Amino acid sequence: MIEFDFAKKIHELGGTAYLVGGAVRDKFRGVEAHDRDYCVTGVDEKIFAEAFPNAAKFGKSFPVYSVEIDGKFCEVAFARTEKKVGVGYRGFEILFAPNVTIEQDLFRRDTTINAMAIELLSGELIDPFGGREDVLNKKIRAVSEHFTDDPVRALRAARQSAQFNFEICAETIEAMRRCGEELAHEPTERIFDELETALKTDKPSIFFRSLERANLLEITFPEINALRGKIQPTAHHPEGDSYEHTLKIVDDVAKINSKPMVRFAALMHDIGKGTTPPEMLPHHYHHEKRGLDVLNQMNQRMTLPNEWKKSAAFVIHEHMRAARLKKSGKIVDLLLKLNGLKLGVKDFCDIINLDNHGLPFYLEHAQEIIDELLKIGGKDAPPELKGSEVGKWIHKARIRRFVEMKIFKED
Repeated sequence: MIEFDFAKKIHELGGTAYLVGGAVRDKFRGVEAHDRDYCVTGVDEKIFAEAFPNAAKFGKSFPVYSVEIDGKFCEVAFARTEKKVGVGYRGFEILFAPNVTIEQDLFRRDTTINAMAIELLSGELIDPFGGREDVLNKKIRAVSEHFTDDPVRALRAARQSAQFNFEICAETIEAMRRCGEELAHEPTERIFDELETALKTDKPSIFFRSLERANLLEITFPEINALRGKIQPTAHHPEGDSYEHTLKIVDDVAKINSKPMVRFAALMHDIGKGTTPPEMLPHHYHHEKRGLDVLNQMNQRMTLPNEWKKSAAFVIHEHMRAARLKKSGKIVDLLLKLNGLKLGVKDFCDIINLDNHGLPFYLEHAQEIIDELLKIGGKDAPPELKGSEVGKWIHKARIRRFVEMKIFKED
């Protein structure tokens, strides 16, 4: 059914249908929304379910239905209120009923830019908290003092700031600070979800700087916070300490690579510098090894996706030596190891190029070399070789083939 018919059917049931959330915000941002979510008032759930028998119901704390509208399955929720009765995101008493108004529903939301609705039949904008003005002024502002009821809203505000390049208002930064104690006990998967979304933005550094302003970076991402103040040789890093360098690299990678896994690997590439002993500064000897330890600690704390962890570990371990390798055997080993990762050749080269201000000769043609090396396999080995001897022969043959590629000369 089309959106108008959906709204008309809700009206016939005695209720009102509204467009809510990101679609309303994006309308005033002048961009096309990816999803359209709806809120219904004045209708009992049983009556709704009978009127939309093909709608799939999901949601544990409150019902949400998936309804096909304009050829897409959209979320339809009933207007609800929330009352803080416990700790964390589960500590809410939720009420949904036909007499809950759209204004009451909007009041429970996090920031004003997400607390607007458009009545579908009349086109009337419902904006009790000034969300439209905040969109036009590029501001992130909490709807009310209840912002702190769910501490992860602090991360959402930081993520929205990065997502839309909006400034977080001073009073909302202060509200974010008050989330710190409770945020420290939130499930880490909720924090990771916000990190993943932030890494999809055009400028992920805004997310971390916003958390820093609110004194939440040490609570949510202590490994990144530890980079602050870790000075580096200015001849190689005029941008500042390890924290500034890391955020610069993440933003630069984001300009040319859209994969959040690759951006995470860039975020982690110098993570070991956060554990450099003060007496060693401004140098960071062996930070690659320490970086692997830090990555493992982070994984124990929040359980990273396996491919993210493997890719980040490869970049941490190889980002310094990759630019310095000269021996054919070590180059071949690195390229073949890279070929076995989900982290692609281009992905790795994007990070190395930006971190080292250029690529070594073999990485400029990495995929071409790998394709040539993989032409050599077990079928080419002398028939008298067996078992591990075949693998050794293949390895040596591939090194010889690399040397024979005369455009790739060793210094």
